[in-house]
Amino acid sequence: MVNQDRIVQEFLELVQIDSAPGQERQLADALKAKLEALGLEVVEDSAGEAIDGNAGNVIARLPGKVKNAPTIAFAAHMDRVSPGFGIKPQVKDGIIYSDGTTILAADDVAGIVQMLEAVRVLAEQEIEHGDIELLFTISEEAGLQGAKNLDRSLLRAQAAYFLDGGGDVGTIIPAAPAQKKITVKVNGVPAHAGIEPEKGVSAIVVAADAITRMNLGRIDEETTCNIGTIRGGVATNIIPEEVVLLCEVRSRNEQKLQAQVDHMVNEFENAATRFGVSVDIDIEESYPAMNLSEDDQAVQLVVEAVKAMGLTPNLVPTGGGSDANILVGKGLPSVILGIGMEKVHSTEESISIEQLVAGAELVVAIAQAAAKV
Repeated sequence: MVNQDRIVQEFLELVQIDSAPGQERQLADALKAKLEALGLEVVEDSAGEAIDGNAGNVIARLPGKVKNAPTIAFAAHMDRVSPGFGIKPQVKDGIIYSDGTTILAADDVAGIVQMLEAVRVLAEQEIEHGDIELLFTISEEAGLQGAKNLDRSLLRAQAAYFLDGGGDVGTIIPAAPAQKKITVKVNGVPAHAGIEPEKGVSAIVVAADAITRMNLGRIDEETTCNIGTIRGGVATNIIPEEVVLLCEVRSRNEQKLQAQVDHMVNEFENAATRFGVSVDIDIEESYPAMNLSEDDQAVQLVVEAVKAMGLTPNLVPTGGGSDANILVGKGLPSVILGIGMEKVHSTEESISIEQLVAGAELVVAIAQAAAKV
């Protein structure tokens, strides 16, 4: 069904187009040209302007002939992590790698070409389907900024499928945690460490006192937290006046999320009180949770599609956040799909040709399943 040589060549072509967060212009233009050549209606939004990038999110529409079918969207992101410039892809024994000096950018070029190939297959084989939208976002790797600045009204879809997940094709990710970031500044009292240390209050000691009283790491099946960075102090002969800590909490349960945030905030505030100093605390919601059940229609369509391919559906939650979280927050039920990429965000990243092809077949199968609703 899928043209293996075509999808592989397109993958090799697109990974060689440099596309960092905020610098997706060249890849966006290449995709727009391909989509227009396929006869799709293509628009580019203004999200790039909002984040000082050089390109916006690209949205394409493929009208269907099955008018009562739900409109569905498929999505992937155009940017990639570093080192992602000058990628030289290599094919060996059915697996695609970089040359070892860069990432491969299967995350998320694999998702992009799987979507493009599926559109070609639907047309070439005259497969009946409902209306389909394709979304290519910017700056996913830089805080999900493309999705955050997407105008939801540009999408008519009733469900979205993000081709950006780990695991083999057949992996279905319907749940992911919300994340809150906590920035804490502990305000100590400076003093000369050798002459009059008793007149100072070390901000580092205050922070350490708070941290030793916290529950951190894996809190339960749904909840994790971490203190990621600590910056403070200027010299060994000065009692540290200030320390800044960057923390995060993630949970698929809103009550548990807030409880852990409150726990950490309380420990910082209590430590400051014990030492007679103050703390400044800022809490920011990075993204909301996504929690679709196995019975949700968006999930059922993928389950049916995976089974139709002769594969076994594997429903698993993830601990990470993605564009899917943002679209869920904008009212669009979303599911993340495993697309077969391995060791992402590393110079050992790879994807097998078998999985690259299977991902495109899954997009076609989901479109077929939606047409039967």
